[in-house]
Amino acid sequence: MSVRDLIPWGRNNGNQVPSLFRDDDGDPFLSLHREVNRLFDDVFRGFGSGLAHRGNSATSGGAWPSVEISDTDREIKVTAEVPGLEEKDIEVLLHDGVLTLRGEKRSESEDKDRQFSERYYGRFERRIPLGVEVKEDHVEATFRNGVLTVSLPKTEKAQSQVKRIAIKS
Repeated sequence: MSVRDLIPWGRNNGNQVPSLFRDDDGDPFLSLHREVNRLFDDVFRGFGSGLAHRGNSATSGGAWPSVEISDTDREIKVTAEVPGLEEKDIEVLLHDGVLTLRGEKRSESEDKDRQFSERYYGRFERRIPLGVEVKEDHVEATFRNGVLTVSLPKTEKAQSQVKRIAIKS
């Protein structure tokens, strides 16, 4: 494969008019078909690569916001990195054993001269299934320096269901 194959159009025998199809194709419909497939691949590349999410998956390859989950005997702790947001921009919900982090990141400047930006602005939602019962009345969320931390204490029943399995050699 040559570098020329990566370019969606080619030059026609020295003419400076770009053609819609590569010289080896000769068929504009085949070239159009390739381009439409490439566009759909670019749009849907990040879907299915994590939990339900909406965000800059095309640039980061994963869900946003990035989370870290720790599970101890007594609690589950979820830490989410949400730089550039304030406490009022984030909503934390717990329903049917699923923790939902949702909110909106807003653009603060209206720069008409900007031609390219990798910043993400818009709504996001991240759902995290917990898998154990938690004390819903004792759930706490804190927000400091762009980091959201949610502590979910487990019920006594969930703590007693932990079963140690012996490892045989």
